[in-house]
Amino acid sequence: MAYDDLRSFLRALEKDGDLRRIKAEVDPYLEVGEITDRVNKAGGPALLFENVRGSVAPLAMNVYGTDRRLLKALGLSSYAEISDKIGGLLKPELPHGFVGMREAFGKLAGMTHVPPKKVKDGPVQEVVLTGDDVDLDALPALFTWPQDGGSFFNLGLTHTKDPETGVRNLGLYRLQRHDRNTIGMHWQIHKDSRNHYQVAQRRGERLPVAIAFGCPPAVTYASTAPLPGDIDEYLFAGFVQNKRVELVDCKTVPLQVPAHAEVVLEGWLEPGKTLPEGPFGDHTGFYTPQEPFPALTVDCVTMRKRPLFQSIVVGRPPTEDGPLGRATERFFLPLLKVIVPDIVDYHLPEAGGFHNCAIVSIDKKYPKHAQKTMHAVWGAHMMSLTKLVIVVDADCDVHDLHEVAWRALGNTDYARDLTVVEGPVDHLDHSSYQQFWGGKAGIDATRKLPEEGYTRDGGWPDMVLSDPETSERVTKRWKEYGL
Repeated sequence: MAYDDLRSFLRALEKDGDLRRIKAEVDPYLEVGEITDRVNKAGGPALLFENVRGSVAPLAMNVYGTDRRLLKALGLSSYAEISDKIGGLLKPELPHGFVGMREAFGKLAGMTHVPPKKVKDGPVQEVVLTGDDVDLDALPALFTWPQDGGSFFNLGLTHTKDPETGVRNLGLYRLQRHDRNTIGMHWQIHKDSRNHYQVAQRRGERLPVAIAFGCPPAVTYASTAPLPGDIDEYLFAGFVQNKRVELVDCKTVPLQVPAHAEVVLEGWLEPGKTLPEGPFGDHTGFYTPQEPFPALTVDCVTMRKRPLFQSIVVGRPPTEDGPLGRATERFFLPLLKVIVPDIVDYHLPEAGGFHNCAIVSIDKKYPKHAQKTMHAVWGAHMMSLTKLVIVVDADCDVHDLHEVAWRALGNTDYARDLTVVEGPVDHLDHSSYQQFWGGKAGIDATRKLPEEGYTRDGGWPDMVLSDPETSERVTKRWKEYGL
């Protein structure tokens, strides 16, 4: 079973020898980030900094920094457990495309054991601070990279709801601490919370916001999942952990937050109130520039009596968000196949930020099948931000980057097999010559058919493979060779 809260998971990690307590005083200015980044890149343990300068709470870092820890947190033995469950929702076979995906989620909504459960109170409201008692400087915001524009909370789960429909959204966005009661909301152009804020502005209304830290692991994961805007992240979290998430009403805003979180910030966004946010060393491995973003006034802080705080370090990959991205890749394969039924498997390399590159395998059936698949990927929800789509045959392991490179480098005539288009790119993309849109490429690394114009004598050549009988004989005699 998944863990009900952060602290029970940390206790389990410590019992396993997979958590290290740091008792020495550490500085949230650069030092914590440097320590965490080194440990993460070495595949090291989760960290609990017990003495962070200026902070009232210990700081948990690198908690989900390995696939092993994330799977343990979610109560899984492999990512395939969830993808298989999602695949089960798609039977009997549903219509292809977005209609099929929504019908699959409709089945999910009908599962009575997974929708969130409202409770009267919870540990996260053992302490309630308002007015002058609100002091964000007492919480460990991190100044991670030398050119960052300030200190940031990097793992705050932001709750909003659409002012017109009441549909809730849970998202993970960086949060710059401007002063003791003001934080910047880095809501990118493609995000649902930004849409909620724009609706509120149009109506001339304030937008209520609640930000939860140290949430149950399944909730933290669900906040990163690329769900359609009308699908509740808490429903998905319940599905992942196979039990309902308990929510409690906030004290000062009309929203609900996890009852077993560690710290919650509550406040209201005034229409049109922005402050300069950034620069920030982001998960792309480059700094994103300073831009104006909404500034939230925090009116209330609730927390446990002895709270823990949690954050992450992002920057040049690999970083802690790697396992979270790999989980999404595997969990959503069955749903992507509903939208793009041509896909056999796919891989989103961490080095590409999980959205800059998609490697897709297909069982090629007709001329230009690869090009059809590229365009289908670019039309599939948030896959629209993918800059490079590499299409390979079904016998290629998309997770073996050496084999993919061999196919993409050797199987392509770039005068014919390269497709270049323009379209939307991620808000954080620094390489496009203007913000929000830019060039994209598709590489057809599949075997070419005569109908596609490949008319050389003998047709497409076979790959070099060992003789099966000889290979089996050598395997049986291997010890005889003394090798």
